[in-house]
Amino acid sequence: MYQEKPAYVYILCGDSKRLYIGVTSDIEHRMWQHKNYIYPESFSARYNIHRLVYLEQFSDIHEAIAREKQLKRWSRIKKIHLIVANNPDWRDLSADWGKPVEPFSGVLRPPTGA
Repeated sequence: MYQEKPAYVYILCGDSKRLYIGVTSDIEHRMWQHKNYIYPESFSARYNIHRLVYLEQFSDIHEAIAREKQLKRWSRIKKIHLIVANNPDWRDLSADWGKPVEPFSGVLRPPTGA
């Protein structure tokens, strides 16, 4: 049985808090493209927009496209409220993607501050 790939709607920002909304079925590759300025004339490259601050996953690309269009119609303040509600520090949700993961040593460390 064929299973459709998940689709994603995402919001990026730059240091100026300028926003970019996109849709993709391969979020890891798309983020790599944004961070490496593969399309130098694109809006995100021109304005140095490469931090993933919001992400939604859909099982159907058509639903994701509809959501992308909905978000693009929203006011800037409404988009900012959505980001802050889910990512109050505006951290880059993709910052650790592709980095090596340290293998488990078998020793549990106590929580920080304990």
